[in-house]
Amino acid sequence: MTTQHALPSYLNPDDLGPWGVYLQQIDRVTPHLGHLSRWVETLKRPKRILTVDVPIERDDGSIAHYEGYRVQHNMSRGPGKGGVRFHQDVTLSEVMALSAWMTVKNAAVNVPYGGAKGGIRVDPKTLSKGELQRLTRRYTSEISLIIGPTKDIPAPDVNTNEQVMAWMMDSYAMIEGNLSTGVVTGKPISLGGSLGRREATGRGVFVVGREAAAKRGVKIEGARVAVQGFGNVGGVAATMFAEAGSKVIAVQDHTGTVVHQGGLDVARLHQHVAECGSVTGFAGAEAFLDRDAFWDVESDILIPAALEQQITAKNAPRIRTKIILEGANGPTTPEADDILNDKDVLIVPDVLANAGGVTVSYFEWVQDFSSFFWTEDEINARLTRIMQDAFNAVWTVAQEKKVTLRTATFILACTRVLQAREVRGLYP
Repeated sequence: MTTQHALPSYLNPDDLGPWGVYLQQIDRVTPHLGHLSRWVETLKRPKRILTVDVPIERDDGSIAHYEGYRVQHNMSRGPGKGGVRFHQDVTLSEVMALSAWMTVKNAAVNVPYGGAKGGIRVDPKTLSKGELQRLTRRYTSEISLIIGPTKDIPAPDVNTNEQVMAWMMDSYAMIEGNLSTGVVTGKPISLGGSLGRREATGRGVFVVGREAAAKRGVKIEGARVAVQGFGNVGGVAATMFAEAGSKVIAVQDHTGTVVHQGGLDVARLHQHVAECGSVTGFAGAEAFLDRDAFWDVESDILIPAALEQQITAKNAPRIRTKIILEGANGPTTPEADDILNDKDVLIVPDVLANAGGVTVSYFEWVQDFSSFFWTEDEINARLTRIMQDAFNAVWTVAQEKKVTLRTATFILACTRVLQAREVRGLYP
């Protein structure tokens, strides 16, 4: 980690975690920001951090306490926007980094939001549905001071879904005394959710993947695709690549890796996971590998769609692929980035590749404000156009500046954020 950063007292300078990765990314983009670099410290400090205690009564009558966060990184361009994750390993550093990547992501696709993120340190598998509802409602009440349809709009993330968003929306409505459907996105359709939202992130990964493949001369039809993570993002992306004629040759989840060089039957694999809870034991595979062996499978397109820091300096030298589409947030460390770039692997970064979710969240928010809803075809067409335009804008910057797509995305996004910061000025 470079030494010029004035680190906040609540972080460990010897182990900055994901926030340290983000700071390195900002260091790499700073030389390209011109006169706007005088504002760059703005990007290295979250605007607001709220840490809350979330007590609930368990089903057995005991009282349990959980640690919760909501971080608003930058709101120069609009209200905060970002998901809420429930995971036992969530840390403040992680939520800070995720909120900052949301700032970059929203600016990269030019939707009028700032970046925010939330989380609770809990393994939701250990809670009953009633306990999960009580946890969600109490967390919502604790962060209600800083969220709202024109302040900060939460959405689903790891281990949260449309049911959790419904509970959050209802809790906020009870606190405020009126129903405001725009306070969260990723809601059920019956409560003002948007068609196409669940598939949006995976669809966005596919759209930018198709654009990247065209630039690299890789034909989508017949392309070998390997996917890490078979949830909402990886599962949808795998389906769309398979429907386009690609061969999804490897899929990894938390239990292991299934491989079929002729192409896995993705629809059957979805059915197997729904019934068994994992890819392990899938009858349509020709090989079962442990989790780490996934990185040895040769492919044309690799999609990390699980958690942060999966591709590291340790496994990057083993990776044999042409294009990486980052479906997850922060899956590649800066050290691994350099190794892969030296190997001429084209990396479409998370802040661009997985921006389809927040783009359709923006559509949902707009529809809620107007109480006028679009068809799924209209939504998918708008999403495709925005993702294509964003990719091509980033590609142009990368070619002009002779930088990676990640740095190009940061140049484009940080320029937009800091231009807004500069023209607004400082108050008071």
